[in-house]
Amino acid sequence: MASYNPGWLVLVGTLVTLSLPYSHAFWGNENKIHTAVFLSPKFVLGPGSVENKFYFNVDFPKGHIALKSFNAEVIDEAGNPVPLHETYLHHWVVVRYYVRKGVEISKLGDLKKLNRSDYISGGNSGICQNGILSQFFGLGSETRKTSTHIPDPYGIEVGNPAEVPSGFEEQWMLNVHAIDTRGAEDKLGCTECRCDLYNVTVDEYGRPLRPYYKGGLLCCYDRTQCKVKHGFEAVRRTLYLRYTVKWIDMDRSVLPVKIYIFDITDSWKRTPSSTEINAKHKCKIEYDIESCDATGLGNDGCIDTNRISLDMPFGGYLIYGVAHQHSGGTGSALYREDGQLMCSSLPTYGQGEEPGNEAGYIVGMTTCYPKPGTVEISEGETLILEFNYSRIRHHTGVMGLFYILVADDLPKPMHTLSSVVQTQDSIMVVTILWAAVALIGVVAVIALAVHYQFKREGEYGYEAIGM
Repeated sequence: MASYNPGWLVLVGTLVTLSLPYSHAFWGNENKIHTAVFLSPKFVLGPGSVENKFYFNVDFPKGHIALKSFNAEVIDEAGNPVPLHETYLHHWVVVRYYVRKGVEISKLGDLKKLNRSDYISGGNSGICQNGILSQFFGLGSETRKTSTHIPDPYGIEVGNPAEVPSGFEEQWMLNVHAIDTRGAEDKLGCTECRCDLYNVTVDEYGRPLRPYYKGGLLCCYDRTQCKVKHGFEAVRRTLYLRYTVKWIDMDRSVLPVKIYIFDITDSWKRTPSSTEINAKHKCKIEYDIESCDATGLGNDGCIDTNRISLDMPFGGYLIYGVAHQHSGGTGSALYREDGQLMCSSLPTYGQGEEPGNEAGYIVGMTTCYPKPGTVEISEGETLILEFNYSRIRHHTGVMGLFYILVADDLPKPMHTLSSVVQTQDSIMVVTILWAAVALIGVVAVIALAVHYQFKREGEYGYEAIGM
């Protein structure tokens, strides 16, 4: 009777281990990615009209999870994507908050009537104050072609029961700012919220605008109307913001990241306490760009460059970065004080008519994913934020926001096998080596199998002769 060598079990086990993908072998089993698609409450727009509402307690994944991406776009009732030259998506943002159980908030007016003790902000980690730019995710016209993916093993942790205040529950608010530019007399002027095109002299609370304020958010608030061509008519239509959320269940294999948003209009100044997280960062959000003609400069090299210095009230490893700009933007970057580039983000302009490729609009922003562990931010370090815009024409209400994700820690393999997994190139080399080892193992199995077969046949032959 044939006998089996225990060494076979060891060999098979080794080959199974070798056949595992590299990331599985070092970071454990891959956490399953969940995906859900939601719709905002419907909104109805006609030519020149504006939607800028705040929807509270919107649909959102539940439980203790790690967010991996959040993508959104405007669609019609049939589910068809709507192009920017028909409905311009000025911005959308999603913000976390905590509300006392039993208290309902459905619109911004409800929040203003609430007892302050019933509501707690659950915004990002900074650095602007007073709830400004507190979103977890948010984009504008670039939404369809801008990656929001957070690479493994990182994620934005939400739904942690230990972080939800006692007696409260975690909810999410969605702000959608969309402008119907069908038939607009000046489409770009409508998207840049020029006050003269909206015939607005007071803000949404009835307060007079500053004399020098020519355009921006104060002129294109909810239910305002931008000027359309005389005689133009088109039906009002029902629209939605369709948003897709991807997440994984939170466990010890996931490293949480913190969200920070820098604003080029931040008026922060260095003080003895400037590196504290509560240092005064007054973020104005928007600004204007004067044309070269207005300043007596020619069009050659006609670029507006804004730079500010910011002392970091935090430290960690840069995982992801992306900028937000309006039409006319030519790019942004984050530098160290010595001029070393840390992260850059450039706009992609459309060249056609179809959704995602609309000519004249920013349809995407490039993102940066530094090689793990290669870009570290030190607490107290001074960083330089830069935004560039074309000055060929005058622009109002432009923005210069830079969104980054920062991790406190690196994956353990980064510490123990840094020379192996520090770069994408080395990962590829290691993958090839693993494949080679696996191939050698397969050859060894075949050779041993043939040897074993011959041996067994020989044993059976001796038994037959002896019978």
